[in-house]
Parts: sequence; C-alpha cells; structure tokens
Amino acid sequence: MSVETRINMSDEADGKYLTDEEKWQAVLRRDKTADGQFFFSVATTGVFCRPSCGARQPRRENVDFHTSPLDAETAGFRACKRCKPTETPTWHERTDLVAKACRFIEESETAPPLAEVAAHIGLSPYHFHRVFKEVTGVTPKAYATSHRTKNVKGSLKESRTVTEAIYDAGYNANSRFYENAQGMLGMTPKEYRAGGSGKTIRYAIAACSLGFVLVGATDRGICTIQLGDDHAGLEAALMSEFPGAVLEEASTELKAWVGTAIAMIEDGKSAPATLPLDIRGTAFQQRVWAVLREIPSGETKSYKDVAEAIGSPEAVRAVARACASNRIAVAIPCHRVVRSNGGISGYRWGVERKRVLLEKESA
Repeated sequence: MSVETRINMSDEADGKYLTDEEKWQAVLRRDKTADGQFFFSVATTGVFCRPSCGARQPRRENVDFHTSPLDAETAGFRACKRCKPTETPTWHERTDLVAKACRFIEESETAPPLAEVAAHIGLSPYHFHRVFKEVTGVTPKAYATSHRTKNVKGSLKESRTVTEAIYDAGYNANSRFYENAQGMLGMTPKEYRAGGSGKTIRYAIAACSLGFVLVGATDRGICTIQLGDDHAGLEAALMSEFPGAVLEEASTELKAWVGTAIAMIEDGKSAPATLPLDIRGTAFQQRVWAVLREIPSGETKSYKDVAEAIGSPEAVRAVARACASNRIAVAIPCHRVVRSNGGISGYRWGVERKRVLLEKESA
C-alpha cells in the first residue's frame, strides 16, 4: 500500500456511506474521513454537524442525515459552532497539503530536507512533521525512503545495470543504497532484479482444520504462511510473488515450523518469540504488524485501536489495508483485528476462516 493511497482516504470514502446505518457508524467513530460525505442533524439541539464532531454524541432516534449544509439548513437546522460544518473540513485541508508535499518529495532528485518540504507547503517544520505523520502514518523521511525504494524496485527491472537503478532512484552513493538494500528488498538487488532468480524459497504444505496451510521460508526465516483450499492454489500464490526464485518443497526441513503454524491454527496459540520471520513491508505496514503481534490470543482490537496504538488515529483505513497486505497468517495475527462494533470484517484468507480462528482462541 503506497502513501499515495493513504492520503486519498477521503476520496475513497466517496460512495461508501450509502445507508443510514453506515452513516451512523461513522458518527459513532467520529470518522474524519467521512467529513464532507454527509452531515447529520440533531432534533433535540436544532444543530447539524459533520461526522467527526467532538460534541457529546446524540441518541440515534434524534438524528437525521443530510447530503449538504444547504440541505440541513433547509430542514431548519443551524450549523454547529464546534465543528463548523459549513467550512472546509480540516481533514481535507490536511490531506491536500500532504498530497502536495508528497508530490514535491517525489519530484525532487534527492530526498529534500524537512524544512524545505515544510516551506514548500507553508508550514513550520514541526507542524508539517506532525501533520504528515498524522495523515499518512509515516514520517516524511520514511515516505521519501519508501518512494525511492519503489523507484529502485522498478528501475532494477528496467535498467541495464544495478548502478543505473541506484542513481535513477536518487541515491548519490552506492554504499548508502547497499546498506539498506537487504531490508528494503528482502534480498540483494541482483536477486530482486531477476525476479528472485537465484533465491531459494523452501516451502511445505500440510492439512489443517481450515483446509491447507503453506509455510514458505528464505534463509532469513518464514516469509509467508498462507491458507488455502488446495496445494495448487497455494503454490501458484507463492510462485507469483517470486517468479524467478527456486521453489523447493521441503516438508522434512520445515516440519517444526509447519507444526508451529498448525498449533497456532488449531490451539489458538500466539507465535513464539523465537519464531524467525522474514517480514517485508513498508514502514507503515511494519508498524501495524508489530502492534498485531502484541495482541494476546483470545483478545481482539479494532482497526481504530491499532491506528491509535501506532500514533496515527486518523489512519483507520490504512490500518485495514496493512492488515489485508499481511502475508504471514496467524504468526502476524491480523485475524484479531475487528470492527469497532465487534463485527468480523474482511480477511485475506476468507471471513469464515477468520471467524473460526477467533472462536478457537476464545474457547
């Protein structure tokens, strides 16, 4: 998930609040990404507000919804003095500024200093840093690094040499790139450029109560735990990730790790601290996944809880996408993240599997 996706969360909200119940849930969450999508009025106070209004929440029977401030005013309601629904939503203002900053970072030949980016959008460095992290979930520096990483990944596949790719991505010294390459790519640049060619990924598949589980590992540790209905589908998913890698079925060598994965599935156990994981993801994803690993078996957190835990309370949708991007089932327990009302939402390996896992853990 790119930061560009995250900063456009408000755009993605268009058309998401089609029913009154969806709107009411947004009001209960004080969802700032819903601001501008609709407005709500309160019969007992005679005012109308934006969804994120921080005033005391009303009773559902006193609430009605409106498509615009004019619609609410026509119905006889006045604008709330606290959230000022007739003015430009603060959330939209911030996302616009951050989007402008991201474009500036992307178009710069080298990573620009914090003060330079802040000046470009008219904020102090301190204020800019806080706003950028609040909206995107990552720091400006982390975004610049992530963007250059993305450029490196693209360039490695297109450039004639690795050196060309490094300089195309804005690194002015080979040594700086190679210092970070292993963490960014999970392999050396040459290996990534070749689609994982020369990289060996050992894997094993075993039956479990949820169908089948595949455990894949590099020499650094487990890089994927997948759930599926059959061997062929699981192998195809692994091949698509590393089309040039050498895939070796290694049931005997991975027996212990497969046993651990099955124990987590069947007994609801959390991953042991000693289980080596080869985790790959953006800075934001890694922060989310770290929080997930701290959720005890038998407990759940809401997407909002996780967003608050990483210090980005506005990034609820981004947290949901990070959960969906998790490749290591059960060991990184994204199934323990649910809606604010306790409802079970989407799961990469199927909602029914998520339900079963939670039932096993709560038993």
